Amino acid sequence: MKYFFLSEGWAVGRVWGSDGLWQFAAWRRAPQIERVNVCLVEKNEVLWLTSVEDAVITIEVKPTTTVTNQNIGQVIIKRLITAEQVLERLGNAETSCAMQNSQAVLM
Repeated sequence: MKYFFLSEGWAVGRVWGSDGLWQFAAWRRAPQIERVNVCLVEKNEVLWLTSVEDAVITIEVKPTTTVTNQNIGQVIIKRLITAEQVLERLGNAETSCAMQNSQAVLM
């Protein structure tokens, strides 16, 4: 598995694998992308840990319609991180949080 942190209010768009843009017809399935119930807070921004399968190389993320005052239309994430890098990032975070009973709880 690979990981990345995704700001609250952003969603995954297009996905690329080793063969280029993810082809649902060729793979016969969607890529495995799952938000993990762990987050961190940096500069008053909540960043949710998201896991992706190893076949994923690049991910496009876009702000959702609920995000206001955004001048950025999309971001391409090319540097996915390992589990060890996630632990290091969580250890160095200002604040970390986890999802419990549909609410983020600061740790």
